[in-house]
Amino acid sequence: MSIARIGYGIAYFIILIYNILKSALNVAKMVLTGNIKPVVVEIETILERPISQTILANSITLTPGTLSIDLDSEKRLLKVATIIPKEKKEIIPFESYIKKMLE
Repeated sequence: MSIARIGYGIAYFIILIYNILKSALNVAKMVLTGNIKPVVVEIETILERPISQTILANSITLTPGTLSIDLDSEKRLLKVATIIPKEKKEIIPFESYIKKMLE
């Protein structure tokens, strides 16, 4: 494993923790205000390896307000439930780090 991959692994972990904390505060605010409009979206991922896709799906589920429902590895599609409509980059900000770390 190269030093660069280890660096991306550390960056992925930091970005994941940051997004978990940020989302926890946002979810708490939305619950208190009642501003919840759940949706299910399909997201195409750039990740090709099943292990990378699984780590991405688990990272999404760890982030408050999002839940990975289904993963189609062959089509590289993730089905994600969110408590409010979000853009792809908001749901998976750590995808590029996983790619550089594992692929």
